[in-house]
Amino acid sequence: MVTQPRHPQPHHADGSTDQLATQLIRLVRLGARVKTRITKAGPEGLESAAYAILFHLVDKGPQRASRLADLLHSDISTISRQSSALVDHGLVERLADPADGRASLLAATPEGLRVFETNRRKRNEWLERVLEEWTDSDRRTLNALLLRLNDRIETCDPLADPARRTDKGECT
Repeated sequence: MVTQPRHPQPHHADGSTDQLATQLIRLVRLGARVKTRITKAGPEGLESAAYAILFHLVDKGPQRASRLADLLHSDISTISRQSSALVDHGLVERLADPADGRASLLAATPEGLRVFETNRRKRNEWLERVLEEWTDSDRRTLNALLLRLNDRIETCDPLADPARRTDKGECT
């Protein structure tokens, strides 16, 4: 006997929270798959998660490991392990922190910037193929909605008490 799935995928967007959650999970999984395939072109043995550190160093400049842990919502031991791998591969270097000589900053090397830009180019070429039939208006709408969603996700604690929301409706 063939059984139907408990939550079949509708062929149209119904606006439900459940459908949105399902599509977000699907998007994250597909994004991880693409990221893994694109970053395989990088140095052998480097975890694809380490590229998030490289991204932040290229995007925001030299950072302390503790700041990267905050930015990436990760623990310091994970950042330390991944940044050490990036240093070993010549993509990141440790610099003295001018504000505190006892601390060090992590910074992208020229090779790190080259690898990052290569991966960015490959990602953008792939995404251009994915969106080739989309209108400019659709792309702008998608960007605006993703920006709005990401901004809200960053400020909304999933474990916060909904009864403690502020007058502005902000998450705590």
